[in-house]
Amino acid sequence: MIKLGIAGYGNLGKGLVKAISKNNDMEAAVIFTRRDPETLQVDADIPIVRLSDAKQWQDKIDVLVLCGGSATDLPEQGPDLAKLFHTVDSYDTHAKIPEYFAAVDRSARESGHLSLISGGWDPGLFSVMRVLFSSVLPDGQDHTFWGTGVSQGHSDAIRRIPGVVDARQYTVPVQEAQEAARTKQNIDLTTRQKHRRDCYVVAEETADKNAIEQAIVTMPNYFADYDTTVTFISEKVMREKHSRLPHGGSVIRRGRTSKNSGQMMEFNLQLESNPEFTASVLAAYARAVCRLKSEGKTGAVTVFDIPVGALCAEDPAWLRKKLL
Repeated sequence: MIKLGIAGYGNLGKGLVKAISKNNDMEAAVIFTRRDPETLQVDADIPIVRLSDAKQWQDKIDVLVLCGGSATDLPEQGPDLAKLFHTVDSYDTHAKIPEYFAAVDRSARESGHLSLISGGWDPGLFSVMRVLFSSVLPDGQDHTFWGTGVSQGHSDAIRRIPGVVDARQYTVPVQEAQEAARTKQNIDLTTRQKHRRDCYVVAEETADKNAIEQAIVTMPNYFADYDTTVTFISEKVMREKHSRLPHGGSVIRRGRTSKNSGQMMEFNLQLESNPEFTASVLAAYARAVCRLKSEGKTGAVTVFDIPVGALCAEDPAWLRKKLL
């Protein structure tokens, strides 16, 4: 039985508890939180411990899954917790992945641990598809689209702005750009042409809404490169109209195998719950890390370093018989 620790009990941490319940070879061993453990309500019999006491659990879990946000939590927690545990996370600030990888790699190597970073669905599964598609169709071009759906990382980034009580950020693909990616060869689509970002924000009564809006639309790596709208709403409207967390997207590659033969590959996700699906991806990669760590591998790795068979609970003979 693989014993998983959960660091953080927001939407992703709650999704992970559900994901573990779907995998017969796993169990949730502990939940680490920065909050008062007495205030957490968990629909399962799982110990809840302060994150500051995590070191006491070093020999009690196989892999720790980090469920914090990429904006401020993971840059600190990733390297720190890799010193204590084998870890898996879904760090998703694409522009900063190289430096985050380097920081986690140093900590994991020094402590003899194995840490997989950026293991959600993008980065993560979509990353694998981009490599696969470009390898099969080297003479081609790929495009990635996200949404329509709630981006947890971007919503979290907005909630960190002073004066913001709550926020939801919807990533919306531009349909004309999607169709062009499927049908046209060698097209250049800018970030702004491919998506827009719609933000719904609950602000404190005394907050400067103009300042909040400017902080959002100018935020580098999140909103500055997109057409972004900000709509201020009440907490009541947020609960009634924006309580669900759907998402999805697609990776599309169009290429040629000869002068007269065009080919198109597409991988698509339609998710009713972004955090529950992301948690399911993390659970599978936690299984893979648990297997690979027994081979003595240390340091940071990504989805590119994990054999797809290592994600599955079944053994190689079963995979060859049933899925090959």
